[in-house]
Amino acid sequence: MLDKKSLQAIKAQRDTYLLHKSQALTKDVQSYYVFVTSWMMKMEAILSRGHRSEKLAEDLNGRCNIFLQGILYAYSISTIIKTTMNMYMSMQRPMTKTSVKALCRLVELLKAVEHTFHRRSMVVADSVSHITQQLQSQALNAIGTAKRRVISDKKYSEQRLDVLSSLVLAENALNGPSTRERRLAISLALSVGTQMKTFKDEELLPLQLVLKKLDLMSELKERVRLQCDCSFLYWHRAVFPIYLDDVYDNAVDSARLHYMFTALRDCVPCMLHAKHVESCDQLLECYHEEIMDVFHEHLLDKLCKDIEKDLRLSVHTHLKLDDRNPFKVGLKDLAHFFSLKPVRFFNRFVDIKAYVTHYLDQTFYNLTTVALHDWATYSEMRNLASQRYGLSMTEAHLPSQTLEQGLNGPRGGTSQSWALSLLPQVNFTYQFLRKKFYIFSQFMYDEHIKSRLIKDIRFYRETKDESDQKYPFDRAEKFNRGIRKLGITPDGQSYLDQFRQLISQIGNAMGYVRMIRSGGLHCCSSAIRFVPDLEDIVNFEEMVKEEGLSEETQKAASVLDAVLGDLTSNSAEGTEYFKKLVGVFAPEFRSAKNMHLRNFYMIVPPLAVNFVEHSIGCKEKLNKKNKSGAAFTDDGFAMGVAYILKLLDQYLEFDSLHWFQAVRDKYIKEMNAVVKEQSVQATSQDEKLLQTMNLTQKRLEIYLQEFELLHFSLSSARIFFRADKTAAEEIQEKRDRGEGVNKAFSSGKGDCWAKTFWV
Repeated sequence: MLDKKSLQAIKAQRDTYLLHKSQALTKDVQSYYVFVTSWMMKMEAILSRGHRSEKLAEDLNGRCNIFLQGILYAYSISTIIKTTMNMYMSMQRPMTKTSVKALCRLVELLKAVEHTFHRRSMVVADSVSHITQQLQSQALNAIGTAKRRVISDKKYSEQRLDVLSSLVLAENALNGPSTRERRLAISLALSVGTQMKTFKDEELLPLQLVLKKLDLMSELKERVRLQCDCSFLYWHRAVFPIYLDDVYDNAVDSARLHYMFTALRDCVPCMLHAKHVESCDQLLECYHEEIMDVFHEHLLDKLCKDIEKDLRLSVHTHLKLDDRNPFKVGLKDLAHFFSLKPVRFFNRFVDIKAYVTHYLDQTFYNLTTVALHDWATYSEMRNLASQRYGLSMTEAHLPSQTLEQGLNGPRGGTSQSWALSLLPQVNFTYQFLRKKFYIFSQFMYDEHIKSRLIKDIRFYRETKDESDQKYPFDRAEKFNRGIRKLGITPDGQSYLDQFRQLISQIGNAMGYVRMIRSGGLHCCSSAIRFVPDLEDIVNFEEMVKEEGLSEETQKAASVLDAVLGDLTSNSAEGTEYFKKLVGVFAPEFRSAKNMHLRNFYMIVPPLAVNFVEHSIGCKEKLNKKNKSGAAFTDDGFAMGVAYILKLLDQYLEFDSLHWFQAVRDKYIKEMNAVVKEQSVQATSQDEKLLQTMNLTQKRLEIYLQEFELLHFSLSSARIFFRADKTAAEEIQEKRDRGEGVNKAFSSGKGDCWAKTFWV
C-alpha cells in the first residue's frame, strides 16, 4: 500500500533511529545506573523504617510513589533493550562490543529492580494493601464531592439520574477489595458519571491519576514481572560470550553475574510451551548445555588458568619469566570472583570458588604424581593460594617417599613399599659421598700430610706417659698453623680449611638422610595415630571370618591388616639407613690398599682447633653489618668426623688421645693463671691492664665453650652410628645373627626371612 519512496524513507528513518540509539546507549546506561541505584537506596530506606501513626498517610504516599517509580524505570529500560536488540536483529545490523556491553548493563539494572521488589516482597505486600485502601479513600472522597453536587441540583432528569446511579455504582465498587472486575466496573461507571460537568477540571485529573495508581498498585507483582521479563534474550544468546569477557576483565563488578543468569532463566517458562519438539525437556537440556559451555569457556576455564599461572609465576619469581609490573601489564584482582555466592542456573548451583579449588587440587595432584620432585613447589603454591585467594585446598597426601629425588620403590603399591621409601635418597647420598671420599683419600695420601701425621703419632707414643695420656693442645695448634705454609687459596683458606669443609659436607649428607628419615617417620606416625595400641593389634580378618561376614568384607579386613602391619613395622624401624651407608663404605676404608687412611684419628685434634676458630669467626660476623659468611651453628663437621671414624673403626684410637680433656685442662689452666694475675694486679690500679686481662679471660671462656659444644655434638653424632661398638664386636654380632638365621631355616621359617631380606 506504500510506494518505494515511502518504504525507503521508513528504512532510512529506522537506520537513523538505530544509529542514534546505539550512540546514546552509553549515556543512557550511565543515567539509568544512577537512577536505579538511587531508587534502590530509597526503597531500602523507606521500607526499613517502621510505620508512624502521625505520618501514616505521608509514609504510604511516599511508598506508593517509590513503587510506581520502580515500575516506570523497568518499563523504560525494558523498552530500550527490546527495541534496540530487536531492531539490530530485524535489520541484520552487527552490534558493536560497546553496544553489547551497554545493553547487558541495562539487563542487569532491569533484574536489579525485580530483585529489589522480590527481596522486600513481604514488606511490599503489606504496604500494597494499605496503599490501595488509601487510594480508594481518596477516590471515594472525590466521587462523594461530585455526588453531593449532583444531589444538590434540583433539576432532575433521566440523564442526571443515570449519572448519579453511575457514581453510586463506582462508590459501591470502591468499597471492597481492589479486584480487576471491580476496577473495570469503576472505569465503566465513571465513563458515564463524569458527564454533564459532574467534576470540575481541577478535580477530574487527580481522580484519574488516583485510579491509574490504583490499577498499578493492585497489579504490582504482575506488572513488575511483566516489565522485568527477559525471555527475549533467548533470541540474542550471542551477546552472552561478550558479556562474560567483559565481566572477567572487570572482576570488581563480578557480582552482577547473578543478575544475568536470572535474566537467562526467564527463557525457561516460554520453552515449556514449545510445540516444535516432542518433549520440552530436550530443548531445556540443549539450552542449559549451551549456556554452561559458554560460561566455562569464557569465564571459569580462563579463571582457573590465570589463577594457576599467577601462582606459578609468584612461586618462580626468582626466574623472572614474565614482566609482572602492574603499571605495564595491568592488574586484575581475580579474588573478587571467590567472594561470590554460588550462581544458580536451572536447578544447578555453580560455586566458582569450589570449582577453581577443585581444578587446582586435581592439577597439582596429577602433576605431582608425574614429577614427584616438584612436591615442595606445589605445596608452596597451595599455601599461596590460601593466603592470596582464600582457597582452602586439599593436601596431596602422597606417600612419604615422594620427595626431591623422583620416583622410588617398586611398582607394586605404596603401602607395601614404604620401607624402601628412602632408597632413592640413600642412593643419591651414596653417589655424593663417593665423590667426596675420593677427594678425602687424595688429601690423606698427600706426602706432606701423611708425613706430618706419622711424626705426630710417633711423638705421642713416645711422650704419652709424660703428658698423662693426653694429646698436647700445642701440638694440634702447631699443626693447624704450620699447614698454612703449604699454601692458601685466593680467599685465604688453607688446605686444612678445605679439608674441614669437606668433612662438614660429608656430615651434612648424613644429616640430610636423617632429616628425610625423620620426615618419613612423622608421616608414618600421623597415619598410625588412630591405632590405639601398637603392641596389641587385633587381626581383623580372623574376626570377620568368625562373624561370617561377606567375602568383600573379608578382603577389606585383610587389606586393613596389611596396612596396619606395614605402618607398625615402618614406625618401629630404626636407623637402618645409617647402617647401610656405614656398611657400604667400611670394608673399602678398612682394606689394606687404603692404609694411608689409618692415620685419620690423629688429624682430628688439628681439625677441631681449625673448626673452633672458624665457628667463632662466623658467630662474630652476626654482629657486623656485613653478615656474609655468618653462622651460629654447624653440626655437619661433628657428624662427618663421627661417620669417618666409624668407617675406619678408629673410635678407640681417637678416645685414647683424650683430646677434649687436654683442651679442657689447657684452658682451665690459662684461665686460672689470668685470675691469679688479676688478683696480683688489682692493687696496681692499672685499668688498661685489668681491661686487657678481662678480655683475655672472656676470650678463653669463649674458646672453651666452643670446644665443649663440639665435644657434645661429636658425642651425640656417635650415637647414630652406635660408636660404642668396635669392629670386632660388630663382626661377632653378625655371626650371632647368622646363627639365628640358620636356625630359622632349619625350623622352616627361612623362606619368609629370605624374602624379607631380599626385599
